[in-house]
Amino acid sequence: MDLVEAHGTGTRLGDPIEAQALLGTYGQDRPARRPLWLGSVKSNIGHTQAAAGVAGVIKVVQAMRHGLMPRSLHVDAPSSHVDWSAGAVSLLTEGREWTRTDRPLRAGVSSFGASGTNAHLILEEAPAQVEPAVVEPARAAWVLSARGGPALRRQAARLAGWVREHEQAPVGAVGWSLFQHRSQLPDRAVVLGRDRDELLAGLAALAEGRSHSGVVTGTASRGGASVVFVFPGRGRSGSGWGGACSPRAPPSPPGSRSASGPSSPGCPTR
Repeated sequence: MDLVEAHGTGTRLGDPIEAQALLGTYGQDRPARRPLWLGSVKSNIGHTQAAAGVAGVIKVVQAMRHGLMPRSLHVDAPSSHVDWSAGAVSLLTEGREWTRTDRPLRAGVSSFGASGTNAHLILEEAPAQVEPAVVEPARAAWVLSARGGPALRRQAARLAGWVREHEQAPVGAVGWSLFQHRSQLPDRAVVLGRDRDELLAGLAALAEGRSHSGVVTGTASRGGASVVFVFPGRGRSGSGWGGACSPRAPPSPPGSRSASGPSSPGCPTR
């Protein structure tokens, strides 16, 4: 344990009891050069009542993130009501560097209620994140779409320029982003390739309007599905809704029809 964020309200009764408890636990069997450091966020923002505990948690998490133990303000001298020689505990009168050594950083956060509810939380630094190795697919597909052939060719040229400027961009990640985060417009092309050079060659052919073995183009059809509004008339408030809307609505497009009776059994709806 490196640090304890104390409840630390600054009272003559509560602070000595809390300090003596820390001296008798975390303060024992520690080298003098590595005491338990003690601070309280109440010296910065006062007592936040019901939020006092979470304020201490936020302080400790940020201290771990920035590698710095913040100092407690307005500390002139340690309290004379505490036997500080009983263990290795020191007040944070100055900010101190806090970095990982041969073990993760650890800190305790105390929050005590007037009703006798005492909480002590132990926080430990999260393990260092190891970036996973990028595994490129054996064959990548880059999907492009636009409205019209000229726009599609311009899209291919822009993408090729971006890929040349960002040489470290993984081809698999580029393909995923093109598929997941681009609008699906009618005129489409798929550029296939085993590596960056093959994909760039396909983009160049598409941008110039040339045929290429790794480029497939086509136009997407909308299909026969369309949106249908159904007024089932269930409930007293819904009765007659469809009839009230019909005279005000524009003429129905070709292919649509009205249904005056219930749907036939097994008719799929969604």
